[in-house]
Amino acid sequence: MNAKRAFLVLWMMAALGSAARGRGRGPAGTKMDAESEKFYQMARIIMTGEESKIFKLLPDVDARKEFIKDFWDKRDPDPDSGTNVFKREYESRVAYANKHFREGGLGMNTDRGRIFIFMGPPEKVEEFFNHGDSTVRGSIIQWIYYSDDFGVEFADERNNGQYKIRNYSGDFFGAMDLFKLGQWVGPDSVFKKRSVDFKLKYDPPKKELVVLIPAKFLLLKENAEGKLQVDLDFKFYIYENEGAKRDISTESKSFVTEDQAYEKSGDVTFRFAYPLKPGKNFVDVIIKGKEGSKGKVRKIFEIKAGP
Repeated sequence: MNAKRAFLVLWMMAALGSAARGRGRGPAGTKMDAESEKFYQMARIIMTGEESKIFKLLPDVDARKEFIKDFWDKRDPDPDSGTNVFKREYESRVAYANKHFREGGLGMNTDRGRIFIFMGPPEKVEEFFNHGDSTVRGSIIQWIYYSDDFGVEFADERNNGQYKIRNYSGDFFGAMDLFKLGQWVGPDSVFKKRSVDFKLKYDPPKKELVVLIPAKFLLLKENAEGKLQVDLDFKFYIYENEGAKRDISTESKSFVTEDQAYEKSGDVTFRFAYPLKPGKNFVDVIIKGKEGSKGKVRKIFEIKAGP
């Protein structure tokens, strides 16, 4: 087994193991209600580590209902459309995986099911029965995703219909992270790349959240005064660690410059007045193009404030 395959297989085993250990448990080991449990079992594989921690800290049914609504809303690419395309697509992929990849268990827990849920239908499928590999008694299947520059190979080693990941190429984990967070960058986006590695810091003396976005990722346009400008909407979901109390803060900011070489200026800094409670806080940051602009990036940060 090569290193890349081993890493991917270990990740899948860890994901399944942690989900099983956390099944049905809330604060102090209390059992979740049925609807929360149903949501968790269906959505756990696209939860970030921080989201899983927050969900397990929620004290009651109402708090979990609030979280579930937020969970899907944060991933909605077009909130004004009336249909959450991300939620619909995810549920469709889970249903397909559970129907077509039942290899001794729930389809979404199989290797092919997991890849299908994260990556969607492959653009090309090839199956090889005469592959010349004596260690594989069954067939070998290859899935290729040209648009994501990703390919994965599954092998039925025992000829029992259970296909395991044999090898892969490309940045699967990068694509997985983008899908988990519901990031979207398309035509007319204010962001130049699909993945924007922005940072969040906390300034205790000023009691401010500080967002730093690399200038090279921002697409500025000329305004009426002939200056370069980008307008952004920031939305913060702040959760206190104890009891995971939630607060939401929204604000719009603009960055304006006359420097045509702004991309080389390092980070663009945006500051927001928000006093964090002492201790551990989870801050979920969503940045979108303002009004008619498109594009959305998102990251979750664990911030410790105070002593």
